[in-house]
Amino acid sequence: MGNAQPRRLALGAVGVVGALALAGCSGGGDAADGGELSIYIDSNPSSIALWDGLVAGYAEVNPDVTIEVETHPAGGEGDNLIKTRLSTGDMNDMFWYNSGSLLMALGPDKQLVSLSDEEWAADLDDNFVQAVSTEEGLYGVPVGASFAGAMVYNKDIYAELGLEVPTTWDEFMANAEAVTDAGLVGVVQSFGDAWTSQVPVLGDFFNVTADNPDWADEYTAGEAKFVDEPAVAGFQHLQDIHDAGVLNEDFASATYDDAVRMLAEGEAAHYPMLTGNVAEALGANYPDADASIGVFPIPGADSASNGLTVWMPNGVYVPKTTEGEQLEATKEFLTWLATPESCAIQADSTTLGGPFVVAGCELPDNAPALVHDMQAYFDEGRTSLALEFLSAIKGPSLEQITVEVGSGIRSADDGAALYDQDVVKQAQQLGLDW
Repeated sequence: MGNAQPRRLALGAVGVVGALALAGCSGGGDAADGGELSIYIDSNPSSIALWDGLVAGYAEVNPDVTIEVETHPAGGEGDNLIKTRLSTGDMNDMFWYNSGSLLMALGPDKQLVSLSDEEWAADLDDNFVQAVSTEEGLYGVPVGASFAGAMVYNKDIYAELGLEVPTTWDEFMANAEAVTDAGLVGVVQSFGDAWTSQVPVLGDFFNVTADNPDWADEYTAGEAKFVDEPAVAGFQHLQDIHDAGVLNEDFASATYDDAVRMLAEGEAAHYPMLTGNVAEALGANYPDADASIGVFPIPGADSASNGLTVWMPNGVYVPKTTEGEQLEATKEFLTWLATPESCAIQADSTTLGGPFVVAGCELPDNAPALVHDMQAYFDEGRTSLALEFLSAIKGPSLEQITVEVGSGIRSADDGAALYDQDVVKQAQQLGLDW
């Protein structure tokens, strides 16, 4: 499901706005003869708005450096363009791209400059370091904020019914049933937008990792399966919610927008969702509800290991074709990107869906309330990466399967077993010995 905008779970043409200057088809400016750098980013409007702010901010402190921004289509077409530029030596001075398994697919040890020795590297959140590193080096500086797959909830309903934030799945289900008994929707689901159905499974990965820290490696090796404990619990949660009768009546046809409205207007108490998506929707459509909406982790069986499954922001990476004075100028820019000044600009340019992953970058007071809720989990180290940062294996049919389990059409065990079959073809395409 990366960056300041909702990641691909939630989820053009070349374009540019504001102060951004388009580069040509080939990468690279020339810092030596005029302080020019170039960066390659995706063309999502939120990405352009973010980089518009950063380029303008850097120009204020380094007026002799011009940063040209070139855009590429998002998604698979963008992936292919980046791979092509790296392979032909035609990449810009730097590029902004996913962290995690998609970065690893680029072959960072062969293609990118290691940034392990940069002073700011010691200030990065451990999750981000893990998402942009191999055994040979650390390759990226974050731009954007984190977000989580978690249980978004209505605090006013909790206060009215005297409920406490649950730390186990049993406590959560008891709360959902109490809400339903009070005549409200215990849990809202929005299978009219099928992608939303995946969050209970993907957001449960903190609990999987807490039970077995090696699960992602064993999964990639074909040894661990979703049909077995601990990973089957995410599918079981979908079944539990359906079987308990705590869902909204229109769960099969309700859309993501419907679900956010029900949550914001106090019709529903819980919505398993990505915090970045909800924060953006609340800010755009229900700003008065911000203080009423909070978030907690999808609980597991053990309250002692309660924590958030998190997604990391994109990183800025430097190809090995950037050399000499151009490389030094690029590194100066990367150093600035890891400062509180840069983070402040990022906060002004986008809606935050989670905390920053650079020490010293504080949340602004006007950040969404649910984002402030998340900060404690980061401060206490109660976070772990989503599976997609640790393994490239993700089957194409997960959302269809989770809709079926969440709708009572298929049992949790059957759904998990079907998903294990769904990922085999991709594992084989990746050349894994399954």
